[in-house]
Amino acid sequence: MKTMAKIKMTLLALAVAAAFAAVWAAPAGAQSSALSGKVVVDGSSTVYPVTEAAAAAFRDDFPNVNVTVAISGTGGGFKRFVRGDTDISDASRPIKAKEFKAAAQNGVRFIELPVAMDGLSVVVNPKNDWADELSIQDLQAIYLEDGTARKWSDLDPAWPDEPIKVYSPGTDSGTFDYFREVVLPEGKSFRPDMSTSEDDNVLVTGVSGDRYAIGYFGAAYYYENKTKLTAVPVVNPKTGKAVLPEPENVINGDYFPLSRPLFIYVNFNSLRRPEVREFVNFYLAHDDRFATEVGYVAVPDEIGSRAESFLKQRLTGTTYMTPEMEKREGGLNAIYKKENLLDTK
Repeated sequence: MKTMAKIKMTLLALAVAAAFAAVWAAPAGAQSSALSGKVVVDGSSTVYPVTEAAAAAFRDDFPNVNVTVAISGTGGGFKRFVRGDTDISDASRPIKAKEFKAAAQNGVRFIELPVAMDGLSVVVNPKNDWADELSIQDLQAIYLEDGTARKWSDLDPAWPDEPIKVYSPGTDSGTFDYFREVVLPEGKSFRPDMSTSEDDNVLVTGVSGDRYAIGYFGAAYYYENKTKLTAVPVVNPKTGKAVLPEPENVINGDYFPLSRPLFIYVNFNSLRRPEVREFVNFYLAHDDRFATEVGYVAVPDEIGSRAESFLKQRLTGTTYMTPEMEKREGGLNAIYKKENLLDTK
């Protein structure tokens, strides 16, 4: 009997070893095909091109995982995310205090990950041959509710005596929030007669179809439509130099104040699911490539390493808010640090 038991044990051990060998020997495609499930992403139209590029590449390797990427604006995405309705929220600005509080109330913990840098682009029609640069004061005159520029000639008498047709992302857009924060004086409102949309392609169509129009959105939409639009150099108030949203200007800080980081926020509980975990790991491993493919700028290597560390260690919370719920101001390198994390738990 002892001999028979030894034989059975040996056969069992061989079977287990063979099973492990089969797994490790299986082609990568077979392992990828074995992973299935769904990953739900919603949020910023600005971040959408980066996430969709990541999703498209991921689908090639993991065809049985359904990654859906919707666009409802940063604010709209956070509304769903803080309820736990989505796995990932695309965001062109950091989470706000009211969104953070809602996440805390709903027991939603998250990991904040910067995935690209953007130079928010101010664009006009290619037939606009007069606006060769604009200052922040010019943009205020155009976009403020009580602004002084309703015609181009209001900015410069030599410019056309024609009404300025104004386009802007909608109020649920993080780009709208960011532009308001860095361009408009605190407490001031946008003019009410703007044409708005959460879909940046609608803004592209509007500006490209009207010689006297102006608009703004993420650089990826400008780069994708360079034949239809002209980017206006914006004067850096620190240097007095007019600067275009070219990648080198975004990285070195010359495109100030319209350079900004772009984020994804990942639901901590969703990471328990292998398909979400695999997608986020894949996204972060290649975010520099996806960012540059769609016209944005990769985050600096040091920031990329910190993001990978945040994900690996499951460090939850935001670095953009103090314990007093005040927003932190400053560059990504100064803010995005472990010691600045404020968690929802």
